[in-house]
Amino acid sequence: MISSRYRWLAWSTFIGMFLVLLAGALVTKTGSGRGCGDDWPLCNGKFVPAYTLESMIEYSHRMVTGIVGILVLITFIYTWRYLKHHTEALIYAGGTLLFTVIQAIMGAAAVIWPQQPAVMALHFGISLLAVSSSMLLVVWIRRQERADNSDVFVTVPRSIYLMSWGIWIFCYVVVYLGAYIRHMDVEAGCMGWPLCNGQVIPYLEGASGIVFLHRIAAAILFLLIAAFYVLVRRSESAGQHSVMRRAGMYALIFVLAQILSGGLLNATINNEDVYLFASLLHNVLATALFCILTDIAIRSWKHRLR
Repeated sequence: MISSRYRWLAWSTFIGMFLVLLAGALVTKTGSGRGCGDDWPLCNGKFVPAYTLESMIEYSHRMVTGIVGILVLITFIYTWRYLKHHTEALIYAGGTLLFTVIQAIMGAAAVIWPQQPAVMALHFGISLLAVSSSMLLVVWIRRQERADNSDVFVTVPRSIYLMSWGIWIFCYVVVYLGAYIRHMDVEAGCMGWPLCNGQVIPYLEGASGIVFLHRIAAAILFLLIAAFYVLVRRSESAGQHSVMRRAGMYALIFVLAQILSGGLLNATINNEDVYLFASLLHNVLATALFCILTDIAIRSWKHRLR
């Protein structure tokens, strides 16, 4: 029996982790990463910093991260104390705590010692793993409460199992490329959408090459998810894999929305306010897509054909 207190903790942690990720994206897009100078955990040497837009955005991000970090720790302790016989719950709560600690350390290091864009992009990737871990705990609780065992006795073919994990890994690479582009500040490398600088294949070096690579990777991800959905539909019989098929359909919808939001991002690049909204939307969709693919990968592993 899952208590309402634990359910509240898990949901608060998941929502909080999502807000932390968005706050980090806001810091990046507004160039507020140095809003507190090179001080941590203080901001410009003060507990309450002087008001500037950059310092308030950066300091708010730190405050949200600190509050959510406490929730993550409490959730893990509660899981360890009362639900450690549920291995899945312990792994998900422990994973959330581990990735939250790593991301906090990387964030502090980025303030004290300026990092390369490749390392800063990895910071977003770690945040994504923390969010997906907290999401898995919420999903686990929901299925426990609803006794959702519709696919417990259904084995997943090896082809679906391998493909789901391949897509999950590839999605992580695509998201990392997007984060790398943001930290490199080269979004304008490809003007226009879907063409890049008016060309089907642009000059493949420098900023245009990096952005074009991200676009191609996103298109490949769409094709992979579409192929996965078709594979699941063809392999199911008498309603088997219906849960997997539904998740695949959601993934297909979100990856398409993600690609279209990329077009919106490019179209609004010269409108600062709309561009900020489009950027945050792009991050929300990327996070939702990754969470869905994470759930698919975990389910396929649990019910794989041995």
